Amino acid sequence: MTVGCARCHEHKFDPIEQQDYYRLYATFAGVFHGSRVVATEEQKRRRERLLNPLREQRERLIAERSRLRQAIIARAEKNLASSKTPHRPKVSRYGTEERFAPVRARYVRLVVENRDDNAEARTGFHIDEFEVWTAEEPSRNVALSSAGGKAQGASRVAEDFADAYSARLTNDGKFGARWIAAEPRLTITLAQPERIDRVVFSSDRTRSLGPTHGLTTFVGDYRIEVSLDGENWECVADSLDREPVSAAHRHQRLIRQAITPEEQRRLAVLDREIAAVDRQIEAAPQLPRWWVGNFRQVNGPFFVFKGGSPQRHGEKVSPASPGFLGATVPGYQLSPNAPEAQRRKALAEWIVHPNNPLTPRVLANRLWHYHFGTGIVSTPSDFGMMGERPTHPQLLDWLACQVHRYGWRLKPLHRLIVLSQTYRQSAAYRADAAKIDGASRYLWRFPPRRLSGEEIRDAMLLISGQLDERMGGPGFRLYRYLQDNVATYVPLDRPGRETYRRSVYHQSARACRVDLLSDFDSPDCAFATPRRVTTTSPLQALTLLNHHFTIDMAAALANRLERECPLDGISAQVRRAFRLAYGREPDEEESRAAQKLIRKYGLPAFCRALFNSNEFIYVH
Repeated sequence: MTVGCARCHEHKFDPIEQQDYYRLYATFAGVFHGSRVVATEEQKRRRERLLNPLREQRERLIAERSRLRQAIIARAEKNLASSKTPHRPKVSRYGTEERFAPVRARYVRLVVENRDDNAEARTGFHIDEFEVWTAEEPSRNVALSSAGGKAQGASRVAEDFADAYSARLTNDGKFGARWIAAEPRLTITLAQPERIDRVVFSSDRTRSLGPTHGLTTFVGDYRIEVSLDGENWECVADSLDREPVSAAHRHQRLIRQAITPEEQRRLAVLDREIAAVDRQIEAAPQLPRWWVGNFRQVNGPFFVFKGGSPQRHGEKVSPASPGFLGATVPGYQLSPNAPEAQRRKALAEWIVHPNNPLTPRVLANRLWHYHFGTGIVSTPSDFGMMGERPTHPQLLDWLACQVHRYGWRLKPLHRLIVLSQTYRQSAAYRADAAKIDGASRYLWRFPPRRLSGEEIRDAMLLISGQLDERMGGPGFRLYRYLQDNVATYVPLDRPGRETYRRSVYHQSARACRVDLLSDFDSPDCAFATPRRVTTTSPLQALTLLNHHFTIDMAAALANRLERECPLDGISAQVRRAFRLAYGREPDEEESRAAQKLIRKYGLPAFCRALFNSNEFIYVH
């Protein structure tokens, strides 16, 4: 039964009070969902034995690198008087201008030493416009694409957004859209050599995003270089006489000014060694983690929220069981400061109490639902007043008793159901019975059930001989996952063999539509779906007929038939295909029609026809 309605008011239909909701709320108050390590102590010790030497080595290398950098900075501080003294303001994402002596150039490039938010990073900065001005009156912006200028620079974006964040944005004369750099340089090629003396560049010229917005990551230190031939470059301006963006940027400048070739080589070696150790640490087997409940003690007082609002406290409540079964099931009521684990244990004991009739009934009904397509109660998640009445209430109660009899073990109940005469009866249609009970709710025949999208996919993989039956391990995706500022899911047109596993291992994404699964009513994985909707649509026929996956599986099944029946001819291949797809032999008419189809269109076409048949996708 659902108690969610009682969050804001007394339940309109079932005997659930608002206090019942908040008593359960108090029971679970110490449960917070998140990632949690579920490794054994031995697994943890084994990982620590592996990682501790690597961590110690990394700390030694980092300490040596830090000492060397500090020594270089200290030496540079002594020589500061003879170096460039900053006197200009630091770079501004709203517009940074560099003036220099007039020079003739056809190529102008911005070379970035670091970003304004990270003294180590040289990529990932944003440019909304880069201008190159001529040394004449009136001055012209010759970098504009409308003036024949071309901008070049790799974009650090997901491939689907390459055009949206292209370097072409930097010389289109518009502000707002930004290029995100994947390399530390932007090159502007002018239509012809020009005499220039000024460049201006920015990432938020219109000040639309604010100074701390992540989309306005800008350059820190830089050089402006020019060239006539694109090969020989001359530096005409840099940021060394500007105020550093931060202390970290100042240190980077000092290091670049004072470092010797030997020190540069040593720092490069240390960086490579630290990166190698980091890769070893990253490659170490991770401890198993689950996204599950994490528990901590949360004490009362707990309150009823008036209208469901946490800001409007009503009467106090304690962790306790709902009262609607109080006449038959001993409830629990604990102190607001009861240990968190004790609250959950009390609830669990209440749920499985021998006198609680609801739990075994729901469980037995679920099993019936999965075997027959519809439960004895057709609303498997609602046994309340708004749920459907049971068609066979005595049978449901008898099955609930078997749940207790078998000690809550499910395999005996599965065996009991599938060996019953009801389950084993024919799905043959009878017009007289259909007039009375068209949906076969009273089980005068086995109700035909269409396979789910996952079952259809797995069945195609199985009979074609392509199913990878390995259990456990990482899952697979039927889409490509792309991410820059947003996540994008691109369905695979031709899924590879690494995806030929059971659908239970598929990493479903809420925002991704997967043709075969979605067309056959695979539900939104963000919500619990106690009963799937079964629809019939043209897309289902088109997918089973034309999708690359269907065509690939048909070809694989044809290869299997040729491999398993190499000398027995088409007739044997047809019999084998019927046994694999339908679990039976073909009759004479079916065999003739299948052989005719194979002779005219080939064995793969026949296999594709099998996948498109009702007998394949329905359980009768």
